[in-house]
Amino acid sequence: MYLMRYLATFYTHFGAFSFHKRLQKLGDESAKLIAAPRKVSVSCGTAVSFSLEFDAKTMADEDTEAVYLISGNNFDLLYHNE
Repeated sequence: MYLMRYLATFYTHFGAFSFHKRLQKLGDESAKLIAAPRKVSVSCGTAVSFSLEFDAKTMADEDTEAVYLISGNNFDLLYHNE
């Protein structure tokens, strides 16, 4: 089974750490804090890569900047916090 990979970016470091902790509680053991690729974000510099299917209603909050589906070397925007 192929797992989808996602990347979430944040406005604050606290947002990244909170999101990571939330994913761990939801059972996503693949969730990792990483340096945000410059081509998707320059906000706080911290991102979270994860494989749990993204649900904006339960995962995103005011610190979530954007969520991307990782496709090879491309980042397809799924969610952006306006």
